[in-house]
This record gives sequence, structure tokens and C-alpha cells, in this order.
Amino acid sequence: MSASAAASANREPTDKEIRLVIAASSAGTIFEWYDFFIYGTLAGLIGAAFFPSGNETLQILLVWAGFAVGFGFRPLGAILFGFLGDKLGRKYTFLVTVTLMGIATAGVGLIPDAATIGIAAPIIVIGFRILQGLALGGEYGGAAIYVAEHAPPEKRGFYTSFIQASVVGGFVLSIIVVLTCRWLIPAEDFAAWGWRVPFLLSIILLAISLWMRLKLSESPVFKAMKEAGETSGNPFIESFTYPGNKKRIFVALFGITGVLTTIWYTAFFSSLSFLRGPMRVDESVVEWMLLAGGLISMSFYLVIGRWSDKIGRKLPIILGAGLSLALLFPVFWGMGHLANPGLSAAAERTPVVVTGQNCTPDPFAELFGREQTDCGKLLDALTSSGVRYELREGGALGLSVGGEAQPLDPALFAQGPALRDGVREALTAKGFDFSTQVPPIANILGIVGLLLVMGMLSALTYGSVAALLTEMFPPQIRYSSMSIPYHIGAGYLGGFLPLIAGIIVARSGDIYAGLWYTWIVVAFGLLVAWWGLPSGPPRDFGDA
Repeated sequence: MSASAAASANREPTDKEIRLVIAASSAGTIFEWYDFFIYGTLAGLIGAAFFPSGNETLQILLVWAGFAVGFGFRPLGAILFGFLGDKLGRKYTFLVTVTLMGIATAGVGLIPDAATIGIAAPIIVIGFRILQGLALGGEYGGAAIYVAEHAPPEKRGFYTSFIQASVVGGFVLSIIVVLTCRWLIPAEDFAAWGWRVPFLLSIILLAISLWMRLKLSESPVFKAMKEAGETSGNPFIESFTYPGNKKRIFVALFGITGVLTTIWYTAFFSSLSFLRGPMRVDESVVEWMLLAGGLISMSFYLVIGRWSDKIGRKLPIILGAGLSLALLFPVFWGMGHLANPGLSAAAERTPVVVTGQNCTPDPFAELFGREQTDCGKLLDALTSSGVRYELREGGALGLSVGGEAQPLDPALFAQGPALRDGVREALTAKGFDFSTQVPPIANILGIVGLLLVMGMLSALTYGSVAALLTEMFPPQIRYSSMSIPYHIGAGYLGGFLPLIAGIIVARSGDIYAGLWYTWIVVAFGLLVAWWGLPSGPPRDFGDA
């Protein structure tokens, strides 16, 4: 960058400018992630409306497949909007992304359900999820870079941590809106049509976000580059040809994004699915617990961002990844024991054993017109009930609980829900509790505490990332270079996490087995981060 451009870029913004930049960028990020997360928050009702199935496991897997599709298109959005952001500017690019997201989200709330228009309903939902993924692929990089390029170097971690906290803020806002709607709308009406209201509210949030962001000026770094004629000719190509950038992109993908995104989605979405699904905790109670955990956790990101300005960006990420490997399983085991003590105690006291042949669950059998084996159907009934089992191949199909064989009516195997209900009835007689759970207040506080542990692990690996990624890449290709690895990692390693974890659970019969996906990705990412991230105090790209 030329001397005049550098001088322009290094102009210290006023406190008023900084407050407006942080507020407008963070608010837009909250609204845009709200739009994306409301789908996951209402996963059960989305499944009933657009992916109806007599198989509970298949229905939720289809919902998470739709969730994953949106993430799958984030890298394409990163390429498209990263190119525009480096060519045309940071401000106008993320104005486009937030508009696209708001329109796509509201559209989901207007789609007739599958009972009305059949297969067209899930197809249209998937289409809107693709638009959301494209929009989100351009949002994060724009907002993070915009704040980072306004921030003085010594406060860059703290100022950009508001963007990181805003991602949690979008999740929290989705829960607040859902809880408010549940309070105002009777339960039957909410299940029938009220769930659409949170999607339609995105139009209001879009208007507020646009109003705030239109008040912003362009990033000083981009303006300086444009005045000096130093913008990139082709940011996408140059992201892979700029000296040393291939290594930076590799580290950003696996050592930063792979770690943060799997921990984040495990902390918030896996816990949501785990508590509402196999632990059978009342939906409103789960939402209140996650609301409390999310609200408090937002402050952790700000603390870690400020801390990284003093000690560097590498240490918090290494610390968070290492602690995650040690604490991931114990935290979820603890939540399971606190959320549904009866189910956990019964599983330990009276182990469930299944014997039979061809005992491989096939959760997608119905979708592809395949016939699942009787043993597979039995295992699916146990998995959807949150019951851990031991599988022994060979012999006639049998189910024993606590060493006592249970009768299996052959007629039930032709009636999916009836088999599940019959299995639950037999297990209930042995002490298993499949009723909707409202844990005692002490247990609720314990679960919130464990959610806060996950929130802290997420903050350690995420709080300083916007500053770190901005500092890793040269300004003329920064939008593209940081967005591409970030959204490949977040889109595939993180976005497919609920689906992959769900399939692992369905295949293994162990409700905790899906956590191994997170553990393996984080373990590999820890090695990459240790090798590839710079140690010591933060420094700009030109100083690296």
C-alpha cells in the first residue's frame, strides 16, 4: 500500500464512529444469524410441516439435512461476495447479503406445508436455505473486516469480539422470539401456524438492519486502496497465488474454523437437540436454559477478545481446543444425568441388549424405498427413544432388559410408531422414564452451568478469530481470502455436524457417539493451529 493510502487507512476513527460501526455491524450480524438459526431452533416443527414421516429419526435427519444444505452453499457465497467485497467495497456487499437473507427467511414462513402442496414444500424450503447459505457466506467476512479495519490495532480483538458475540446473539434472539410467540400463541395454534411468525418477523429485522447499515461509510482501508488504485484485479485467483497464502488458508480452514465451528455447533445446537430429543426435556424448559446460557456466554467472547489483544490470538485457541478434548464427553454425560435422571439410572441399572442378524440401522430406508430389517427397526425404535443398547450379532431377534428377555410382537414391526410405543411400554415397566421432563431447579441450574462451560470453550476458540483472520491476509484480497476458508470450514465441518452426528447416533445406538465427530475435528485442528498460528503479541499482516 502506498504511503498516502496507508496514511488514510491509519486515520484514528472517532469514538462516535467506532460506536456506530460496532453497533450497526453487530446488529446486522445478530439479525442475519437469527434468520439462519431460527430454522434450527424450530427444527421439530419444521420437520412436522415440511418433512413429515412416521419415523422420528428420519424426520429429524431430514430437517438437519436441510440445515446442512444452507451451510453447504456458504463457500459459494463466500467466493461470490468475497469477490465483490474486495472489488466494490465492504459496506455495499454486506448490505446485499443482509437483504438476501431477510427475504429468504421470510419466504420460509410463507411456504404451504407438505400436506397442502406435497413434495414441492421441502423443495422450496431447500431453495430458500440455499439463498440463506449464499447470503451468510458473504456476511461474516464483511462485518468482521469492516470492524477490524476501523479498529486501532491495540483494540482490534476487543472491537471485533462484538461480531463474534453477535453470532451467539442471533441464536439467543431466535430463542427469545420463539419463547415470546409460545407465550402469546396457544400451543396448538403455535404448532399449526404460529411457528411461522418468527420467520415473518425477519422483514422487520431486515428493515432495522438496512437503516443502520446505510448510515455507515466505507471501510477506511478499502477507501485508501481504491484511491491508490491498489485493489485486486481478481481476488479469488490471487487468494491462491499470493505468496504464502495457501498455507494461511489451510491453517484458517482447519486450525481456526474447523475448531471453532464444531465446538460452537456442539455447544448450542447439539445440546439443544440432545436435551429436547433423547433426554425428552420440555421444549420451553430447554429454550429457557439455552437462553440463559447463551446470554451469559456472550460476555465471554468480549473478555477473550480483549485478552487476545494483550497475549496474542494463538493461546486462547490452543487452550480452548485442548480443554474441549478433555471436557466434551464429561459435559454431555453430566447434562444427560441432570436432564433425565430416571432414564440415565435405568440404563445403568438395567442394560438393554439386542441380539439378531442384519442389525444395521438404516435411517434413510423409507426415503429411498428400501425395506429395513426387523432388527434395524428395533434399533431405530431404541435410538429415537434415547436408549443406549448393546448389540450382539447372531441368532434370533431378541430384546433383553436387565438380563430378562422381552416379548416382541411380530405384528408391531409393520407399524413403525407402534413398534416404538411397544418398546417404550416394555422399558417403562423396567424403570425407564419416557415422559416429558421438567428437571428440578437444582438440575436446571446444573445444566445451565454445563452449557456455560461449553460457552466458554466456544469463546476461547472464537472470540479473537475476526481479528486473527483479518491480520492473517493482505488487505487487497482480505475479504476473499478469509471468507473462503472460513465458510468452507463452517459450511461443511460445522454445518453438517448435526446431520453427521445424528447418523452416527442412529448407526451406533449410543446417544453420545455423535460427539466423536467434534472430538476428531478439534483434535486435528489443534495440531494445525499449534503448527501454523503465529505466537506472541498480535501484529498486522505487513508486520508478520
